[in-house]
Amino acid sequence: MWTGTQFSASLAPNTSHRWFTWGWPVGWHVVWYVMPTSAVSGAPQLDWDVAVERASSTQCTYWITVKNLTAATVTFESRFAVLS
Repeated sequence: MWTGTQFSASLAPNTSHRWFTWGWPVGWHVVWYVMPTSAVSGAPQLDWDVAVERASSTQCTYWITVKNLTAATVTFESRFAVLS
């Protein structure tokens, strides 16, 4: 397994946004997750959803939607783990 950060971003209060990342080999087993980089204690800050598009016979595109659950701007990293 290996891990990395695909991008960093911020979200305004109570908003969501969708990003995409393309060119991933279809044979890889990829897990996506987000990690806030701005600290706020007491409640969850982010929620996310991942959708996938088979762009060709060898590559796929991941569509990552992140939602800010707070009343403050949240910065975060979109991270991945390649399991195989």
